[in-house]
Amino acid sequence: MLILGLVLAGLVLCGPAEAKHKKEHEEIDGVCPQHRKTAQAPEGFRKMKNPLEGTPQNILAGKTLFQMDAKPSACRVCHGISGDGLGILFKRVQPKPRNFTCYKTMEDIPDGQLFWIIKNGSGGTAMPSFDYLEDDQVWQLILYLRSFSK
Repeated sequence: MLILGLVLAGLVLCGPAEAKHKKEHEEIDGVCPQHRKTAQAPEGFRKMKNPLEGTPQNILAGKTLFQMDAKPSACRVCHGISGDGLGILFKRVQPKPRNFTCYKTMEDIPDGQLFWIIKNGSGGTAMPSFDYLEDDQVWQLILYLRSFSK
């Protein structure tokens, strides 16, 4: 019973901080949709389609990269655990990290554009290149990113 009380107290005390964090995010960059002038991938990349099926195994592999294994840092550090752009560094970077939970934003970004940005980084942003990832790993990551806005 004591443990349950402590958990509930923690939720009550954390609630206002989480609400403040989300409000700041909305005021700074808007939640959905995000309007960006991200550099466009070369046309050959923009036309690329994800060749991998959205199997549970592929999505889990993408999740593992996003949450833990990607280097120099896991994607969640900027993009947030739930892909909403509310990572621990969101206040420190401009423009703000992409909100992958926004369907209106994500529906207009081709798979090939995401592939190119992950491999090459995005100039003028804090998004580094992850050029060491194998192509299949990038496609798995994209499957996971797409799962946020479904």
